[in-house]
Amino acid sequence: MNISATARKGHGKARRAGNGSAVEAGGRAGFVARGVIYFLVGVLALRTAFGDTGGDGGGRTADRGGALAEIAQKPFGSVLLWVLGVALAGMALWRLSEAAFGAAGADGRKAAKRLTSAGRAVFYGFVAYSVLMFAAGDKGSGSGAGDARSQDVTARVLDVPGGRWLVGAGGVAVACAGLWIAGRAALRTFHKHLRTGGMSRTERRAVDIVGVFGGVSRGLVFTVAGGFAVAAAVKARSGEAKGMDDTLRSFTATPAGPWLLVPIAVGLAAFGLFSCANARWRRI
Repeated sequence: MNISATARKGHGKARRAGNGSAVEAGGRAGFVARGVIYFLVGVLALRTAFGDTGGDGGGRTADRGGALAEIAQKPFGSVLLWVLGVALAGMALWRLSEAAFGAAGADGRKAAKRLTSAGRAVFYGFVAYSVLMFAAGDKGSGSGAGDARSQDVTARVLDVPGGRWLVGAGGVAVACAGLWIAGRAALRTFHKHLRTGGMSRTERRAVDIVGVFGGVSRGLVFTVAGGFAVAAAVKARSGEAKGMDDTLRSFTATPAGPWLLVPIAVGLAAFGLFSCANARWRRI
């Protein structure tokens, strides 16, 4: 009986810690950090659309590594990188608390919701680690690393038995995730996660614009990247797989030229602003 009571007491303390102000602050800081990175990726993609040639030409690639490299060049950039890394770790911790104790909302304790939060905790943990390693001097996550890593991983998987099927399935999953992200943004399902009652009419309209535009643009990039992975599986060529920068550059190869990339780039920057809006109004 005493052991059971002690266990319940310990679980109660853990739940209170998971729902505490420190975890909430970590989640909100994480949204700001994610917003900064996406906003910079959008700016870098705009540079690409208007002729920046990327890493080989002295420019920055439009991906997380390029955004980090851009920050590192600014005054106090190294300090800001550490702050971003810690903030993203706070995001991972918040998602982990959701997985353990349930998210905000009536259906926050459902198994599917908890599993999704666990996956997001792992993802943001990895992103936080890569940012902190970059801040510590490891430039392996720098400009262009995402494209090289995508092709390297694809090559490794293609070499294993059934590798083409695995790469194809992964590409389909990423493409479907992109469609899901874009669809949810278009339907404004993000409203249920926000304290819209605390917004003015102008603020609600602005959040809707950046939420829909940004979410659809982000989803489209995921969908196209997934399509390239499927192409790599069909052709059995790892070079067909693309990271974010190469995916964004692929828009400039269409008949519309760089002008197709412009709205996508602006949309990614808009998603960065939407993420910052989440830092203020998200239900955590």
